[in-house]
Amino acid sequence: MGIVADLVIVIAVVLAVIMAAESNLDRLTIFDPTHLHNAAQKAIAVHGNDTRLIVDHIVGALKANATLAPFLNLKEEWIFNNAGGAMGVMYIIHASVTEYLIIFGTAIGTEGHTGRHTADDYFNILTGTQLAFTPGTFEPEVYGPGTVHHLRRGDVKQYKMESSCFALEYARGFIPGMLFFGYADTFSSTLDFPTIWATTRVTGQQIISNLLKFKY
Repeated sequence: MGIVADLVIVIAVVLAVIMAAESNLDRLTIFDPTHLHNAAQKAIAVHGNDTRLIVDHIVGALKANATLAPFLNLKEEWIFNNAGGAMGVMYIIHASVTEYLIIFGTAIGTEGHTGRHTADDYFNILTGTQLAFTPGTFEPEVYGPGTVHHLRRGDVKQYKMESSCFALEYARGFIPGMLFFGYADTFSSTLDFPTIWATTRVTGQQIISNLLKFKY
């Protein structure tokens, strides 16, 4: 009974944290999905399909915002990411308990399972094309540069990123609940522990740092 009681307490605490985060989401986040979508569209309008310049433009615009700048990771470090059978690279711009902002993409294409998450995910396509598919439909959803694919929390899709597809990805909700999905492929297939360590290091540094900076 001791183990069961401890498990019940842990679950209750986790649920309480999730409910607290959800009920105070607007106070515990610093980014706005519409603002990020506009920033992505402006960068695309200026730089076309040059991913390098688009990324620089977006990060530069965020850095110029005095409110956002202290919470950004400006040390650009590209890390492989394997999740849901898909593989790409990411640059973690920001991470906290309630939101993350990354550049995610691939030069050669990939596809897999989106995961069923505890956060809304806004996938702003910068270059290339993403396809998505849900059970019961017979045509793909198609997202090109300047569009945003909003995966609502709890929903799930199959998705494909064609070659040279990169996106500004913003997740908003209970972020720790997404980490299990992000780590699962490492332990079940890739066994790429240096990569998972790099992901944990950067994410952990960001979460702790931003917790200390945030004015509640």
